[in-house]
Amino acid sequence: MIENEKSSGTGIKRLLRALGWSWAGLKSAIKGEAAFRQELICCIIGAPLALYLGQSGVERVLLLGSLLLVLIVELLNSAVEAIVDRVGTEHHPLSGQAKDMGSAAVFMALTNVIITWGLILY
Repeated sequence: MIENEKSSGTGIKRLLRALGWSWAGLKSAIKGEAAFRQELICCIIGAPLALYLGQSGVERVLLLGSLLLVLIVELLNSAVEAIVDRVGTEHHPLSGQAKDMGSAAVFMALTNVIITWGLILY
């Protein structure tokens, strides 16, 4: 057995720990990230709409999936920002570039929602 497997556990034990870490990450994003809270509210409102407005299983998955993608990308963007801020608060071009790219990724995910919903519903 590899050392990492020993320390991290296997099977159900590891799965439960990973679930706990994921839950902690979600709680942290809800507590500390205004953008995530706003997008979560949109997703909570949009999810039932996606299920209702989609005419087929594929349409429902695309509508709902586009909303969930925004939350996923926002979590990754927040993680990038946290790492950049942890490294240092002084201005550095690469730090700004990393944050800008994270923001651009969220913008693209939001654009994906608009395109997906627009093409399916109109």
